[in-house]
Amino acid sequence: DATTCRAELARLLADETALLAELESQLAREHELLAGNDVDGLERAGSARQSTVSRLLKLDDERRNLCRMLGRGSDKAGLAALFTWCDPTGSLAGAQQSCSQLAERCRAQNERNGALVTARLNRLGGMLDMISAQNTARTYEPGAARNPPAVAGRLVSISA
Repeated sequence: DATTCRAELARLLADETALLAELESQLAREHELLAGNDVDGLERAGSARQSTVSRLLKLDDERRNLCRMLGRGSDKAGLAALFTWCDPTGSLAGAQQSCSQLAERCRAQNERNGALVTARLNRLGGMLDMISAQNTARTYEPGAARNPPAVAGRLVSISA
């Protein structure tokens, strides 16, 4: 029944939109925690985010199952065909658009957080390289002026 299918798709879109809004808020909070170096807060935030992502994946499974149950493919084209069949007037188009835009904002925030984590890991890696036993060249050793260290040009600051 097309009416029942449309109602189910409307429910799925509403649930997905609510979860994506929750995820967007969680990702913004996670960025604040990253910027503030709040490790304990990040651990809690990561668990909450993972729970939200799991619920989003369950909704996606429900949508795929609905497509298969009604003889449509579970890919993007199959979903589009399902919407065309059960919502020929396009009454769900606005909800689809809003959900898609929200998902894009979540993706962008997640990438921003990932870039911040990557930058911090690279910085930490560079600092570890400076103090590791593999960096044996010493600037103040005899002959260091004639044979500069392999990592010349790095500035290390230490603060207490």
